[in-house]
Parts: sequence; C-alpha cells; structure tokens
Amino acid sequence: MTETSETRPPVIAIDGPSGAGKGSVSRAVAQALSCRYVDTGAMYRAVAWMAGHEGISFDDEPLLTELSERVELRLAGRSVEVEGHDVTSVIRTAEIDSAAARVARVPGVREVLVRRQRAYAATGGLVMEGRDIGTTVFPEADVKIYLDASAEERASRRASDPAHGLGGADAALSDVATALEARDHSDRTRQNSPLTMADDAVLVDTTGVPLDGVIRRVLEIVQTRLGALP
Repeated sequence: MTETSETRPPVIAIDGPSGAGKGSVSRAVAQALSCRYVDTGAMYRAVAWMAGHEGISFDDEPLLTELSERVELRLAGRSVEVEGHDVTSVIRTAEIDSAAARVARVPGVREVLVRRQRAYAATGGLVMEGRDIGTTVFPEADVKIYLDASAEERASRRASDPAHGLGGADAALSDVATALEARDHSDRTRQNSPLTMADDAVLVDTTGVPLDGVIRRVLEIVQTRLGALP
C-alpha cells in the first residue's frame, strides 16, 4: 500500500518513453520546486551495469533480483554511484540501454527497485521520472505528467544526445529509431508495470516544442494541482 498525499510530502510523477524529454524537464521542475530529483531509469541501468560487471546473465532472474537487493546505489541529481564508483557516464550507452530493458522485465528486480523508489519520498518533496511512476510506484502521486513526442522526433533527439553515447557520426538515425522502437515495445509489453499513461495523468506532447516551453507547461500543471509555486 502506498502512502497518501496527507501522510507524505508532494510527489510529482513524470513518465513517458525514451526521448520524450523526461530527464531535462524533470530536473528543471525539481530545481524550480526545490524538490529532490530521481531518475528511476538510472537505477535499472545501474543494476544492468553491475550485472555485467559481475558476469550475471540477464536471463538469470534469481541472481538479478538478489543483485538489485544488495547493490549499493546512490543517486544525486544526474550523478549515479554503484558501490561507491561513479558510473554516471558509463551507464548512458546504447549497450546499457538494451541491457536495462531486459533487467526491467524481471519481476523481482522491479519489486525491489519500486520499494527503493518509494523510500525516496520519506525525505521530502520529490520529482521522479520513469515509465511506471504514476501507475505503479506512486499511483497516488499529487501530480502526474506523461511526456510524449513523435517517434521521429524522439529518435532525432536521442541520436544527437551525447549523454547516451549515441552522438556523432556513429549515430545513424535509422539505427537509433530501430533501437527506440525495440525499447518501446519491451517497455509496453512487459508483464510487470508496462509503460502506459495513468488515467489521471496529463499528457504533454513535446513534439516541436522548445525545452523551456515544455518546462513552463509542466510547471503550470503543477501550479494548478498544488497551488502557488516557490
């Protein structure tokens, strides 16, 4: 059972597929609201990276679940540490993206990480981004936003994003689009917590909209739901 808004600080859930702008928007919103920002996708990436480091097969569900339970993760803004090692850059690659999608399909891993994600709300206001925040992690979130964009625009953004190791000459747009399509299919068809928009979420289409415009729109939604902003 999740906590209600009467017993915890405000939680803002921002969901959506890859390339919709979740990271940039969520960080900016968290800063504007003086809230903690948590990227749940980074948690799955970190577990996937650690599994590779320890030689654990992505088909070994019991070991992956055990790993997600014991691994020491530290998230601070965009920074990610695993067992005290800074993995912020190394987990932002196409290879880890694919591995994270496989890890995210493991029910035991999701159960453990969802429990960890809920614990973040105990420390204050929270802006959390992911693919199942408004539906599974915090179904009683005070504000739910679902960011989306056309498949073409999402692929274009990801292809030019150096944070995901896809920038430069190696980032053929067709290859990135194929990878995103595969990730979308994996996220939307997994048995546990598939990517879907919560019934009470507000859809924000970011296609063709500058980043600052999307941030303003999200803050307007938050203000409508929560009242005056800081």
